[in-house]
Amino acid sequence: MYTIEMAYARMRELQDLANRSRAHHPAAALRVDRTRGPRRAPKKR
Repeated sequence: MYTIEMAYARMRELQDLANRSRAHHPAAALRVDRTRGPRRAPKKR
């Protein structure tokens, strides 16, 4: 039987792994931030 607690624990493990791999690849994190640039205002006519 798969419980909510088991699912939550697995989710935390995956988040920890993702955070650890992101810490080892700072260039990839910067690349993600750069693609998410500031929103531009629509052109005025």
